[in-house]
Amino acid sequence: MSEYQYYEFLAMDRPLTSKEMESMRALSTRADITPVSFTNHYNFGDFKGDPEKLMAHFFDAHVYFANWGAAVFMLRVPIETLSEETADAMADRYFLDFTATKTHWIITWSLGEEPDDYDRFVTENGRGWMARLTPVRDELLRGDLRSLYIGWLAAVTKEDIDDDEFEPLSISGLGNLTPAQKALAEFLEVDPDLLAGAGMGSPAGPEESVSEKEIEDWVDELPRDEVKDLLKQLLDGKSQQAERALKSRFAKWLRGLHGDHGDISRRTVGEILKNAGAAEKIRMEREKREEKERAINRRKAREAYLKTLATDFTKAWKAIQETVERGSGLAYDEACSALVDLSEAYAAHESRKMFRQELEQFMAGHMRRKALIRRLENAGIW
Repeated sequence: MSEYQYYEFLAMDRPLTSKEMESMRALSTRADITPVSFTNHYNFGDFKGDPEKLMAHFFDAHVYFANWGAAVFMLRVPIETLSEETADAMADRYFLDFTATKTHWIITWSLGEEPDDYDRFVTENGRGWMARLTPVRDELLRGDLRSLYIGWLAAVTKEDIDDDEFEPLSISGLGNLTPAQKALAEFLEVDPDLLAGAGMGSPAGPEESVSEKEIEDWVDELPRDEVKDLLKQLLDGKSQQAERALKSRFAKWLRGLHGDHGDISRRTVGEILKNAGAAEKIRMEREKREEKERAINRRKAREAYLKTLATDFTKAWKAIQETVERGSGLAYDEACSALVDLSEAYAAHESRKMFRQELEQFMAGHMRRKALIRRLENAGIW
């Protein structure tokens, strides 16, 4: 299998200038470059740019995917989005990294050195992940830290953390993840049962407890200078920046109002793994029930089909005759399958003896078709 690397960058807070786009073109003559994006893939050679430097100066999101099992997702968020204490608590040397610039945090989620599912790198090419993952950025700006916890769970999945260690923070809403957070867990190959186990006993997410009164109270308290700054951003065509800044400030205010659930005791990895075991049992029982329901539905559909066949056996024999006369291997496969169905229809609605008589009469004109006979013998009806 040939080498494959996929790079995608996205500018969300502001578009690239013409000069900046020219500098991007200097990195690659083949890349698709727009004022808000840079996308390229490599089947040989390598990318000339430094993703972390590009994130620091130009872009807000980055996806990297390579067919040898590498997957990286990066986000740039304003520095006030996270405290240093949160970054230090959540960081893991292989799976979740935080780099601070003067104005931003650059957060890097990595799959790790040894993916569990190498087959996905044969069928996937990296495209599509950006759209699924980027909503995580807005969630972080609103104070939702579940995506960071998912990065920590990736380390637990790969058994990089001892059972007696505690979870870094008690995060709310783990039992009700957003689509983007679920996509991130999939991207990082977080064990689904571990993810479900982490959600057991997790308090409700902060967004579930926001009231209209709290919003009104916060708006009433906004300093006049901040309101003026936000209005200026809107008039300058920077509505996205204004919205994100506003949501980030509101989330920070809510955390101060409700706290970060610091009074809730943190669990050990061992306790979460125990929950994961319980979640696995629940999942297996659910899958068993679902498979039973599917089997019942398949049986009902089969019975209905056989009943339909039984309403006009003459028509069914004529259709099989036409199929056999095509004389190809595929035609014989189809005819054999149809004859098996017909034998079951006779057994359910007439008699096996009658089917045997009809089959012998039918095959009297096809005894030279050795390939067909061999198929019928293998199917157990001749």
